[in-house]
Amino acid sequence: MKIVVIGGSGLIGSKLVNNLRRLGHEAIAASPASGVNTLTGEGLAEALAGAQVVVDVANSPSFEDKAVLEFFEKSGRNLLAAELAAGVRHHVALSVVGTERLLESGYFRGKMAQEQLIKVAGIPYTIIRSTQFFEFLGGIAQSGADSSVVRIAPVHFQPIAADDVAEAVAALATGAPANGTVELAGPEAMLLSEPVRKVLQAKKDARTVVEDIDARYFGALLNDQTLLPGGSPRVGSIRFASWLDRQAVAA
Repeated sequence: MKIVVIGGSGLIGSKLVNNLRRLGHEAIAASPASGVNTLTGEGLAEALAGAQVVVDVANSPSFEDKAVLEFFEKSGRNLLAAELAAGVRHHVALSVVGTERLLESGYFRGKMAQEQLIKVAGIPYTIIRSTQFFEFLGGIAQSGADSSVVRIAPVHFQPIAADDVAEAVAALATGAPANGTVELAGPEAMLLSEPVRKVLQAKKDARTVVEDIDARYFGALLNDQTLLPGGSPRVGSIRFASWLDRQAVAA
């Protein structure tokens, strides 16, 4: 089966392409670097010719409110139109658990706009909402940085390893369209501050992590349910401690 991965050179995309190829599929890594640009439409028709499935794991290069909304809307419209023309039978998109609860943030308003475009496009689809990746914890720390302090809201989340995300997306992309939303989460819930603190310590980063109820998450205020999945997410197998040990070995 020919499967085109939009954003195929990124963190999740590159892992996903490798997984799909190991499963025997013709997986195409599509990105501006390979001549496929969803914002301009360049290379889309050629890349999608003969494709049965398209998986969109691309992300906005900017988190600025106007830019991120423009990216997800324009990219989404161009991609879905090209898929309709090519006769694609399954559109898969990676989104974020709790998007509808994070609409104070311009980034999540952009993700919500992307999801709405998919739902009305007329292509069978699966929206996959994932919790935060372990690999994104450094970015979360940076978003809460205030000089020598990192301010993190005292809330729980259920983060997941990128390897587990890529494995789950491969399985869902090669299955029947859900025509709905599937949630992914890691195997354990924890306070948001705990793994952020441990990642900074592992990097010998001297900044102090402080819990602050008023701390914002990419512009949005959090409560203890905002980042948590619903009652029956698809759960990964890699625990945070194991992942962190692997990072130390790799380093």
